[in-house]
Amino acid sequence: MSSPQAPLPPADPQLEGLLDEAEAALDSGDPDHALLICERVLTKAPDHAGAHFIVADAMRQLGDLEEAVARYRRVTHLAADHALSWSGLAFCLFDLLDFEAARSASLRAIRIDPLNPEAYYVRALLRERRGDVDGAARDYLRAERLDPVGWPRPLDLSDAMIEAVVSEALRVLHPSIRAYLAQVPVMLEEVPSPDLCREFEPPAPPGEILGTFAGASLRERSVEDPWSQLPGAIVLFRRNLQRVARDRDRLLEELRITVFHEVGHFLGLDENDMVVRGLD
Repeated sequence: MSSPQAPLPPADPQLEGLLDEAEAALDSGDPDHALLICERVLTKAPDHAGAHFIVADAMRQLGDLEEAVARYRRVTHLAADHALSWSGLAFCLFDLLDFEAARSASLRAIRIDPLNPEAYYVRALLRERRGDVDGAARDYLRAERLDPVGWPRPLDLSDAMIEAVVSEALRVLHPSIRAYLAQVPVMLEEVPSPDLCREFEPPAPPGEILGTFAGASLRERSVEDPWSQLPGAIVLFRRNLQRVARDRDRLLEELRITVFHEVGHFLGLDENDMVVRGLD
């Protein structure tokens, strides 16, 4: 998320105008254009903290978290008290599974600016992973009060709500598929493990995995391999599901989509197959 202003005011008014243009491009969803503009600024002022910060936000928007981390760190070296760089760094480190470094960066951001909503949100994610549900709830509330649009609190997703949606999703499937699924439990966990995240290439951000199918799909089962005959399980991650929607109806729809998606994996379908069959 980009800053409303550059960390350090440029001495050159022309550079200031370029940075305003770069931020506008980033806010409009055009990070590539923002990067091109920042290149012009950094050619004239290689240590311009404001330009490096916008580059960091752009790389984060493009999904290049490693480069975003490098740029945020560059800003913190040039302007050690820039809280938005520390909180942006914390979020990227969290997505890269470096939880201890993410915690240090989020705490640094909060010490510098106690009104930084992103820093509280990252700390909530970290507390959630440690099982500190009450602490996470307090930090989510702080973030929402500071910026209710940018950092809303996760919605509640009770066991009863999950069970009802799962039952409804399975009920509309073909009877033959339901028969196969009778041996496949649907399990609920709070968050995915780092090991599960690392099964993806590149590793998946821990806040983005909504569900997974663990075990051999129907297509992978073999009578020659008894281990492949063991029933698998569909696993749903409550905390991640809670964060994907801004209202209850959308939350329940995301849960339904996730259930169908993991059923597709159980059936051995790839992503294109699931789109064709409406399980995406």
